[in-house]
Amino acid sequence: MYAPNIIHLGDAARSFGVPPTLDLHDAQQTVGFAQPALYRTHKFIGQKYPSFDYAGLVPVNTDGDMWDVGTLVYSGDVAGKAEYLGGKAFDVPNASINFNQGVTQFHLAGVGYELSRREVERFARMVAQNPGVTEGGSNLAERKASAARMVAEKFIYDRVIRGDTGEKNFLGMINQTVVPTANAPTGNWATATADQMSADVDAALTDVFVNTRETATANSLLIPTSKFLIANRTRMPNTDQSILKYITENNAYTAITKQPLDIRPSRELETAGTGGTGRIVAYEKNPDNMEFFLPGMFEFMPLFPTSSMTWRVDGVMNVGQFELYRPKTMSYRDNI
Repeated sequence: MYAPNIIHLGDAARSFGVPPTLDLHDAQQTVGFAQPALYRTHKFIGQKYPSFDYAGLVPVNTDGDMWDVGTLVYSGDVAGKAEYLGGKAFDVPNASINFNQGVTQFHLAGVGYELSRREVERFARMVAQNPGVTEGGSNLAERKASAARMVAEKFIYDRVIRGDTGEKNFLGMINQTVVPTANAPTGNWATATADQMSADVDAALTDVFVNTRETATANSLLIPTSKFLIANRTRMPNTDQSILKYITENNAYTAITKQPLDIRPSRELETAGTGGTGRIVAYEKNPDNMEFFLPGMFEFMPLFPTSSMTWRVDGVMNVGQFELYRPKTMSYRDNI
């Protein structure tokens, strides 16, 4: 008498490495082996995720190692001024330097994966019958390791962008409270003209140059992705140039250095501004101005058994935080 929901496959199936019974309550078996015989496997389709390119946004400081607890950051400024002197020069004023000390904490974090004998064996049989599923990794461990790396990269990316305002209490690059912030002159790019959009961007870029008294020039610009696409398809009046191309070639940084402005779209800025509006971020990307500390890059520890049929691989990283040394080298313009 056959148990309900159990299919007995018999000797013919055994010759192809299929288990003699298929348990329909077991999702892995069902997915792995309930494939119509007349279909061939084309390829494995995995979920796609957006880029987590934090290193392209800010300088990353990897000094240190996995077990460092933090780092000291010293800042200073010149003090004193010159004065008119008497004839005997007994009243020459002194110049000095003021030092301040700050501490950046590091935090151990991690993500790993688990492998069981059963799922490894089933995956091997699935691959033997359906070679197309090897896209994305030739074995189960490779796929799980890749997933862990992606999760770790997202963890770091999120801390670069927004910080950790809950558990560790630090801010990221798009939500600093000390950065000069104002609404764009026109805003509302859904109805703004090309000239108005260009003026909104120029206001953000000019902020950095003016607020730092001409000691910094914005070389990087982040625009909400939806607004980036609008700027890419909108032409400047009486030209064949898009707003993006025009801005890239006509800005203070390019005029001074002859280098193109780095303009990037960011999905994170769609509602980052005051009142949930879009936000433009202009900044001088330079380790003297800002850094994200990552002393321990993500790495896997050795595999170890947790039972007679189960193994774990843990991944760890030592993560610091986003530090903005010179707030006026960055500008936020909202309501675009």
